[in-house]
Amino acid sequence: MSYKILSKFIKDISFEIPSPQAYVMLEKEISKYNLNFDVSSKKFKDNIIEVNTVLRLVPSPELKNKILTEINLASLVSIEANLTDKKELEKIVLIDIPTEVYPTLYDTFIYLFTQAGLKNINIAKDVNFSELYKKKVNPT
Repeated sequence: MSYKILSKFIKDISFEIPSPQAYVMLEKEISKYNLNFDVSSKKFKDNIIEVNTVLRLVPSPELKNKILTEINLASLVSIEANLTDKKELEKIVLIDIPTEVYPTLYDTFIYLFTQAGLKNINIAKDVNFSELYKKKVNPT
């Protein structure tokens, strides 16, 4: 393996239900939200990068009472010193790391909704980051 996740931590959470109306309508309107991911990286130290995997729910424009949710899970990742292939590094950052940390993101997300009193929130438990990567590289 050419990388190893050394640690991961929640870098930022935003979870806002701005009104009682948004709360009451949420379980019915959750299907009008899209799951969105943003993955970025930056050098932390020699051969260690920080990978930020951000999950957010994006409401459809027609929704009047919107919630705002976003979680940024940061991972410190050790990369083998001899890894020089940019494509390989890109796949590690955009596919492998998000795939590995998504269960933590998912569990945290569901926990927040449960603690807010919303038990019937259905978001994708499995996400194919390889497919998301292919769509980003070859948009059709």
